Amino acid sequence: MKTNSAPHEPRLVRIAALLADGSRARMLSYLLGGELASASELAACASVSASTASAHLSQLLEAGLVSCEPRGRHRYYRLADAEVAHALEALALVAERGSHEAEWARPARARLREARCCYGHLAGRAGVALLAHLQQDHWLELATTAAGPAFALSARGAEGLTGWGLDGPAWQARLASAGPRRQAYPCLDWSERRDHLAGPLGHALLDHFLSRGWLRRQDGERALAATPTGRRKLAWLHD
Repeated sequence: MKTNSAPHEPRLVRIAALLADGSRARMLSYLLGGELASASELAACASVSASTASAHLSQLLEAGLVSCEPRGRHRYYRLADAEVAHALEALALVAERGSHEAEWARPARARLREARCCYGHLAGRAGVALLAHLQQDHWLELATTAAGPAFALSARGAEGLTGWGLDGPAWQARLASAGPRRQAYPCLDWSERRDHLAGPLGHALLDHFLSRGWLRRQDGERALAATPTGRRKLAWLHD
């Protein structure tokens, strides 16, 4: 017996349709920096009117791609979670498979490739160098967990973090008892095609580097730059 029921449409179709719009894609890319952004900031980055930005944001909220935080009379937006950020960067990797080196050789991307904020952790050459340093000096040890690859912090790593001004023993205990909520794990870098450090430890390190004045944000960009003090404290970033 024949039926006229339509085939099941994967949820992926709806998400893909949302990302196919250039304005929405620019908004999501802007939010990859991990910071809260107002609707007016997102309208400016997407080059659309306030009303158009509001309509786009309503769609992104409904789809679960962004979240909204009311603060007083204002509303601020960010990516819904790390999974959305990783998905966007993975799509960027696929989109540039045939033109990766040419795309990243463009002067406009030079600062982003050197160092940038990726959903709150350090990415680009600096992010890859950070993870390489932590592994080569045996601060982090990679293990396979039910949730995927994750890092444990060694005694040497705990001591090293303490030397940087963080609570090394607390982080060592936190990584050891993380369970399915990984606290530190590798994330394939969009520009470098190698891993940088993601997870709460990655967030804490970037926040610490910024608060200490070792790195600084580039106004209106995801790009980061090392300060003179940072170049001394984090010399391995430029090895």
